[in-house]
Amino acid sequence: MMKKENALREAREYEAVHVPSVTGEERPAVHLSCGIGWLNDPNGFSSYRGEYHLFYQYYPYATHWGPMHWGHAKTKDFIRWERLPAALAPDTEADAAGCFSGSALALPDGRQLLVYTGVKNKSTEDGKSEVRQTQCVAFGDGMDYHKYEKNPVLDEHDVPEGGSAEDFRDPKVWCEPDGTISMVVGNRAADGSGQILFYQSRDGLHWEFVSILAKCENVYGKMWECPDFFALGDRQILIVSPQEMLAEGLEFHPGDNAIMLVGAFDREKKEFHRSYARAIDYGTDFYAPQTLLTEDGRRVMIGWMQNWASSSAVPAGARYFGEMTLPRELSYRNGRVLQQPVRELERYRGERVAYENVSVEREISLPGVEGRVLDMTVRVRPAVAEQPFRYFKIHVAKGGAFYTTIRYEAETQTMRVDRLHSGFPRDIVNSRDFLIQADNHSVKLRIVLDKHSLELFVGEGEQAAAFKLYTPQDARGISFEADGAAALIDVEKYELIAPQEERKA
Repeated sequence: MMKKENALREAREYEAVHVPSVTGEERPAVHLSCGIGWLNDPNGFSSYRGEYHLFYQYYPYATHWGPMHWGHAKTKDFIRWERLPAALAPDTEADAAGCFSGSALALPDGRQLLVYTGVKNKSTEDGKSEVRQTQCVAFGDGMDYHKYEKNPVLDEHDVPEGGSAEDFRDPKVWCEPDGTISMVVGNRAADGSGQILFYQSRDGLHWEFVSILAKCENVYGKMWECPDFFALGDRQILIVSPQEMLAEGLEFHPGDNAIMLVGAFDREKKEFHRSYARAIDYGTDFYAPQTLLTEDGRRVMIGWMQNWASSSAVPAGARYFGEMTLPRELSYRNGRVLQQPVRELERYRGERVAYENVSVEREISLPGVEGRVLDMTVRVRPAVAEQPFRYFKIHVAKGGAFYTTIRYEAETQTMRVDRLHSGFPRDIVNSRDFLIQADNHSVKLRIVLDKHSLELFVGEGEQAAAFKLYTPQDARGISFEADGAAALIDVEKYELIAPQEERKA
């Protein structure tokens, strides 16, 4: 594939014409979407000059995957985003087939470092074409970036013996207390499964292989994409996105997953020792998350709110496809990683509607509890402690033939979200079940609806589940239903007010 000298300029010119034509009515209210075209993995989620930057895999010219660019946005509060011009385009020999996923870091000299996977095709001696994935860098000022003229900075010669030159991608960088830059990269090992490689540098240009940080050994899927590595509480967390997973009970689903490996880091040997693994999100639409550390010490994570199996499910007439989850605050408590929407979301709450001790037997609706852009907490418990209900349901985005159901079954302590009737006319994955721990069948559910999506947080964030919805916006109803015995519920619902969007594209 030939490099295209003016690819970035052309992408920015295209954005300038087409991004303003997509109205706010078409976009989610409090989730980040791409300006135009296609979005997938979050990249470069980082702090720079008092703001938080997010880049993302991006193809501006169509609502399907194409030669990868980097889209760009920034924020001060994780909810109100300023859309910036595209940051990278495939325009050099090292990245002629695409600028794939990576990360970003503020340097001591004031520049912002972007580290990304450059993809190119290589001709072999027998005339065949092979894919090569290498690690490349660019430097910039938060708006414009210049690629290092000697890219790549890591290639197949820097992969340990047996490692794949084709599956070598998604660098995540951070700065150590002594100024050393550390990096983890996903790779496929000789046994066909994933491994995470660990490198270090003093300047971002010259890298030394340090160790194989962690190995999959065919336990959790195959290739491990999009690694992230950080401390949380007194634990070390390794996030990976495994491909070709097999289902394991209700914890892991088949296909592409995003999982957290919880354990400890041997700093002398530079090895990660995992204690256990958990799914990060139990919905249908979550992949390739990245985290950053905020200036006030919070670990915040964001993910692509879609999955590859349904990535061709583009609604008719859509001019952009793809959005991110709400940024989520992570914490570690009682052996569990907890997730909650960033606290800044509460600044965008509008009218409050609240009810306490409402008895639910048959299906009921509550005046003022409706809408498609809202933040609602529902606390559910049996009306009589000795007589738990068989199941409890919440129907959202309800109207006519449309609805999505959140169901808790008391006997098995199983939560199910089912969007079969959400309105999309294709056979995609529509439901997921997952286990929760309910104390005497008392359950707390936080539900964030935002036009085209549902994010569910159970308890204090022990489980999270993200789903895309394809329901017409006039389906605004919400109802509650119990079966077998009565339930008591408390409901607190806030309308969410969309922030005014800024654009520089």
